[in-house]
Amino acid sequence: MNLRDLKYLVAVAEHRHFGRAAEACFVSQPTLSTQLKKLEETLGVTLIERSNRQVMLAPEGEKIVEQAQRILIEVNLLTAMSEQIREPMGGELRLGVIPTIAPYLLPKILGPLGADYPKLKINLTEGQTDQILRMLKQGELDAVILALPLNEDNIEEFELYTEPFLLAVSSDHPKAKSAQADAEDLKGEEVLLLEDGHCLRDQALAICQANSGVESNNYSATSLETLRQLVSAGLGITLMPKLAVDKSGESASNVIYIPFSDQSISRKVGLCWRKSSTREELLSQFSLSLGNYLRL
Repeated sequence: MNLRDLKYLVAVAEHRHFGRAAEACFVSQPTLSTQLKKLEETLGVTLIERSNRQVMLAPEGEKIVEQAQRILIEVNLLTAMSEQIREPMGGELRLGVIPTIAPYLLPKILGPLGADYPKLKINLTEGQTDQILRMLKQGELDAVILALPLNEDNIEEFELYTEPFLLAVSSDHPKAKSAQADAEDLKGEEVLLLEDGHCLRDQALAICQANSGVESNNYSATSLETLRQLVSAGLGITLMPKLAVDKSGESASNVIYIPFSDQSISRKVGLCWRKSSTREELLSQFSLSLGNYLRL
């Protein structure tokens, strides 16, 4: 038995699916299944009920998963504590970032962070909100950058910036020559959104529904870049965060971005960490530095 096998077991318990658990652990499904079989043999109990339709934990498995989660949290706490002792402003910092922020934000912050924190090694994980928040709670990540608010117990939230949304339309759209957009401009429009699991989808959908926009039933996207190309092809309109517009370059040159007159059509982005973190001193200073880099 080793810590890796316990991580595999906890992942299966969370995802209730071998394929998704393997993906979350960055291993192949056969590798994960084989190691869990070995773990069952070592413990002498059946942990998982397997069928063609679903994956369920056996009653004994539920109890062992609870203990495995506690063990992994304590191991991660021990690792973080040793980092804090050796180098309060250095060592490894495990940072999670959601996909609608990572490719546009990281180029702005990694250079300045390297200069200001030369002894700090940043280990990045990109994942959807539910995934990186789970990893944060279990001690697998030290901090996460995502959309606020979370309103979670034992999670410290530090707002970094407010990011406006822009209305993205194709160059031949009737609104393409408008200097500003109003929320009412969404009425009756087919709005392209990200697939389920992205918090940006939920934010954009709420804005659209409040203003009688219609979610596209024909298309959804896995990334902002795919959304951009769909808009470019004239298949609908969308809401695009400002940082993604700043970094768009020539990837879809016939997409027009129109600012909204209502500045509340935006999202708040922040750095979050556990209130119980042993790296509180570093994370507090780190958040202030990020805020200074990201004045939009």
